[in-house]
Amino acid sequence: MCGIVGFIGKKQAAPIILDGLSKLEYRGYDSAGMAVFDGEKINVVKAAGKLKRLVELTHDGAEIKGFAGVGHTRWATHGQPTSENAHPHLNGKGTIAVVHNGIIENYISLKKMLTKKGYSFKSETDTEVIPNLLDYYYKGDPLEAIQKTLHRIEGSYSFGIIFADRPGELYAARKASPLICGKNDEGTFIASDVPALLKYTRRVYYIGEEEIARLTENSIEFFDVDASPIEKEEVEIKWDASAAEKSGYEHFMIKEIYEEPKTVKDTIRPRIKGNTVEIEELGMTDEEIKEVGGIFIVACGSAYHAGVTGKYVFEGMARIPVNVDIASEFRYRNPILNEKDLVIVISQSGETADTKEALRVAKQAGCKVLAIVNVVGSSIAREADKVMYTWAGPEISVATTKAYSAQLVALYLLAIKFAHVRGRITDDEMTSYIQDLKKLPDQIELLLGNREKIQHFANRYVAAKDVFFIGRGIDYAISLEGSLKLKEISYVHSEAYAAGELKHGTISLIEDGTLVVAVATQKDLLAKTVSNIVEVKSRGAFVLAVTNVGSTEVENVSDYVLFIPETNRYFANSLAIIPLQLFGYYVSVGRGYDVDHPRNLAKSVTVE
Repeated sequence: MCGIVGFIGKKQAAPIILDGLSKLEYRGYDSAGMAVFDGEKINVVKAAGKLKRLVELTHDGAEIKGFAGVGHTRWATHGQPTSENAHPHLNGKGTIAVVHNGIIENYISLKKMLTKKGYSFKSETDTEVIPNLLDYYYKGDPLEAIQKTLHRIEGSYSFGIIFADRPGELYAARKASPLICGKNDEGTFIASDVPALLKYTRRVYYIGEEEIARLTENSIEFFDVDASPIEKEEVEIKWDASAAEKSGYEHFMIKEIYEEPKTVKDTIRPRIKGNTVEIEELGMTDEEIKEVGGIFIVACGSAYHAGVTGKYVFEGMARIPVNVDIASEFRYRNPILNEKDLVIVISQSGETADTKEALRVAKQAGCKVLAIVNVVGSSIAREADKVMYTWAGPEISVATTKAYSAQLVALYLLAIKFAHVRGRITDDEMTSYIQDLKKLPDQIELLLGNREKIQHFANRYVAAKDVFFIGRGIDYAISLEGSLKLKEISYVHSEAYAAGELKHGTISLIEDGTLVVAVATQKDLLAKTVSNIVEVKSRGAFVLAVTNVGSTEVENVSDYVLFIPETNRYFANSLAIIPLQLFGYYVSVGRGYDVDHPRNLAKSVTVE
């Protein structure tokens, strides 16, 4: 969701805040603003639209002076994306400024209470109650006012706060929305995510649930919600700073697609020891693995699609029953869980609100929870029993690519481990799987070399109105993600269907010229998928097929074919998804859209 950056120190705050926000624009880009204390008063500049408008208004921050401030890029939840609704928000006297990521669920009742006490409001946002509530409680001690405010509000939040009469201090607090602190020789920082701080420091602190931070030029102190001091350990960020830059690529998305070979290699390599899979962070003995009765995979969006593939791989390879749930549905369907179930939650950011709540449901039921996440120290990583990191590095584009690929191979590794321990595959079979895994990075590299062919085809379908993706088994899981990639960045209406469901209604939508993307990598299902291709072609569809090298049956009935190298059937998604990611990317570019910042979407969904 929204991006927050704050700074207090020896340098002018505004340029640092703008620079940090530029690294977080993937979290929100419908408006931006910042508040800087100049020694006498808090100056606020806000603008609707992307961050560049704020940069222009302030001449790269040169027009707003001061050594302490907070900034914000917004993803609108309450109120239209206007300058009035943009953050920061102030109390009536202009002495308290607040930026906020999250949702204040009881803001209506708080607003009524404050209105009765003489407070007025200028925006449509839930956030504006916070500076006024802080003002109501403020008696000269910011920590006390923040503590009392946190006790009154319900919902999710991360706050950056400055008080005009405490010029040497910057405050932060969080619950269910990420926030970190950092420090260098020139000052201290707060930010929603690591990329904002990589230029300034690699040593950060993660603010925990319902914790408060007080920052000065030289120090960072932490307190719980009752204002009791907390000791906190520093975490070193090992990402290369260049990983959060475009490095000459036109968009982050294409850069991150090209990083997929390295991402897959980095996720696989630490878990392969000789001819065995060793997942040390799993922390489960062989006996515990053998006792697992069932697996629940819980996630949202692309991570959910990775989980659908995981279901086919786990059930086929390890013969363990697997349920795959959308996290928001898992929470409310009252799932039947027992202590022998393993719950795997998947989240790139480690902050996805619904996934985090699903994790808590699982833990309350007594299940062991394993998190597959990309961000070290994230909320889900801290709350899960065990964590398997994907080592994808920072992913800036809103549409995930490399993090999705890393999640896939993490699930493959887990399935191989479980299958071997439970006696479902032999030593030789495990060795064969490992050899195929090791080939994936080079095979992905090979597919990236065919981008011009995919770009040429995408240019033909820039004006497409409807696109349908079909597949069976794992190919259906691939279709789900391929369809999502296209719709989220190009705004083309796109749907994915299990190919066998075509005759149950969907085929009525096929007409002359309709593009159907048929994924056909599963050899045991090839004949049936070919029949489905023939069905849609007979209704006038133009068929783009993604299939294995040498698959003449598919080639003979399709209009355009993209081939993937031979691999184990369980790992086909890792290869077939590459041309589909590129297809979605090039359609979006051809339509002239902002690939990295698709409308109405944000990278990390930290509210329900």
